[in-house]
Amino acid sequence: MSVPPAPPVLSAAPDALLCVDIGNTHTHLAVHRDGVLSGQRDLPTTALDDPAAGLPAVLATLAAPGSTSPAPHAIAFCSVVPAATPRLRAVADAAGLPAWQLTHEVRLGVPITYPKPTEIGQDRLANAAGAHALAPGRPAIVIDLGTAVTFDLVTPDGGYEGGIITPGPAMVTRYLHERTAQLPLVTDLRTPITSVIGKSTAEAIRIGAIVGYAGLIQTLLDAVLAEYATRRLPSAEIFLSGGAAQVVEGRLKLPARVVPDLALVGLAAAHALNH
Repeated sequence: MSVPPAPPVLSAAPDALLCVDIGNTHTHLAVHRDGVLSGQRDLPTTALDDPAAGLPAVLATLAAPGSTSPAPHAIAFCSVVPAATPRLRAVADAAGLPAWQLTHEVRLGVPITYPKPTEIGQDRLANAAGAHALAPGRPAIVIDLGTAVTFDLVTPDGGYEGGIITPGPAMVTRYLHERTAQLPLVTDLRTPITSVIGKSTAEAIRIGAIVGYAGLIQTLLDAVLAEYATRRLPSAEIFLSGGAAQVVEGRLKLPARVVPDLALVGLAAAHALNH
């Protein structure tokens, strides 16, 4: 989609950075300034460069008088959708903003010991940078629950070492609907479970997706913690992030730090390291 020319953001705050995490389904963004994120919002990735509903409209809102978030002086972004990258750059160019991309080649604050760093999703690298910024010097386990669920494993010596990938809870419920003749599509994964005895088909699916999914995450987490223990690593900081974090929040055996926008925190931290 072509982007009409837009005037430069002349009133940009020199220390305000627009952080953009381009995902397969949604693009998450917020303004970072003085260690604080503000103006968090989600956009459909398909509408990223839409003049009325995408990033151009967000920039116009931030530049308008009375905005509760400052207008940014630059954009830091990561993307798991290669086709979306030039679209974001076109919007940034039209707004007169430099756009910096987090890749495996930039400084993250931790090394990358993963054998094939080009295969790592940029959002996962941003998570690693965010975990290091919030828990420097400690092992970290980042559980990012979105369309897919990823575990990103960071250690003081190895830095970003690798992780685990499994389908997200919404993918599970959608798969049940698409691959069976009679099971309905269940999208409500937020309403609390009051009983594990489902009284309808939809309720039974919800229980499996919410209660059962937490068990899957706990089993994977136990395996990671056991391996950390064999290496005599100190206790790890566990982070929960992503739009589906509430599915497992409070259902794990160990306390976890919920940081919904950890990738955006990591983008800001990595941008500062590289500038």
